[in-house]
Amino acid sequence: MKQKSILFALCLLTFCTCKEGPKEAVQKESVVSAPPVELEPRSTFEDLDGNPIELSDYTGKKVLLNFWATWCRPCIEEMPALLKAEAALQNDNYVFLLASDQSMEKIKAFKEKKDFDFNYVKFNGAMADFAINALPATFIYNEAGKEILRIDGATDWDTPEIINKLKAIQ
Repeated sequence: MKQKSILFALCLLTFCTCKEGPKEAVQKESVVSAPPVELEPRSTFEDLDGNPIELSDYTGKKVLLNFWATWCRPCIEEMPALLKAEAALQNDNYVFLLASDQSMEKIKAFKEKKDFDFNYVKFNGAMADFAINALPATFIYNEAGKEILRIDGATDWDTPEIINKLKAIQ
């Protein structure tokens, strides 16, 4: 019995201490990837016909950029006052843009359903780019394209105070 134990221990020791034989050179498969597809830079905004728009296209005009959504009740509730403000400022070199990040189809359907004749645009960026956490959010730019004013939340756009503030933008 003692011999069997010794023989077993030697076999075990041999198997446990054996070095591996020479390793064959292992070639890593090289992964050939297709060249990156270069996407055309996407404009920040598009009109409802799909034409690209940038805020810089409006240099020389004052811009009221209102971010809204079809599901946003305060956004829709402030639209009649926005229309009145747009009419009141028609001789003050203003462009009103109502931007939504929703699909073009939803924006078009909203425009057809509602009686708000705005210059609706599709926003292709991220709301975080404008630090928007809630809608509506409105940005006012002067004729040089500099952001002058930001208003978060629904606003009574047609009040004399707001109209005068917008008229005074330089």
